[in-house]
Amino acid sequence: MFHDRRILVTGSSRGIGWATAKAFHDTGARVAVNGRTAESTAAGIERLGGGERLIEAPGDIATVAGCEAVVGIAVDALGGLDVLVNSAGVGKGLSIEEGDEAFYDSIMNVNLKGTYFCCRAAMPALRESRGNIVNVASDAGLMGGALLSVYCASKGGVVLLTRALSRDLAPDVRINCVCPGYVDTDMVRRDWIDKTDDPAATLRDEVEAFAPMGRIGKPEEIAGAILYLASDQAGFVTGAALSIDGGSTASHQI
Repeated sequence: MFHDRRILVTGSSRGIGWATAKAFHDTGARVAVNGRTAESTAAGIERLGGGERLIEAPGDIATVAGCEAVVGIAVDALGGLDVLVNSAGVGKGLSIEEGDEAFYDSIMNVNLKGTYFCCRAAMPALRESRGNIVNVASDAGLMGGALLSVYCASKGGVVLLTRALSRDLAPDVRINCVCPGYVDTDMVRRDWIDKTDDPAATLRDEVEAFAPMGRIGKPEEIAGAILYLASDQAGFVTGAALSIDGGSTASHQI
């Protein structure tokens, strides 16, 4: 499906991004892997098995210069770009009383500004290839969550950025986003499942009960949806926000 296609996945040294890079690579794509540092990027590629179809594109997409550098490395090494997946993201919860400017910027710069400026940097190459973009938002971009006001704002921004850009970029470039719920990644395990003062206890039961499906998602399930949106099978899909959350945003509990 993606044989020899040119793909950049930001935040692909681990988590959903890594699973997405693997899924594209498994179909025969050439994939630029991005981590914040050269070390994390190399480690992600090593876990993927290495090989000539994997490109190292390290860089911190929290800055405009970082976005432009990462995209530039990928486009130069791949000879163009067919798909951009904006998967790099950070998440942390604080009350509004605790959140200062540094905290606000640390979330918004990666999740929203990084997504916007990676899109902008990739636009010449994507217009040339008539390619597409898939952004990774969140169920927290579709509904509010306790102590997650900044994270929700950043991911809600990704959803509406996606929808607004779908008008600006059509018909040359499609753009969509996925909105995952809890997914079994190291970030979710660190910040949610195992976030407790009692090392013998976890929040796993509470997290798994959050969605009507009674479990958390697998990174591979999110990657599969990303590949669908990036594929020719989704050729008439743009501006969509696809929920992959086990039903968490479908209704309220009574």
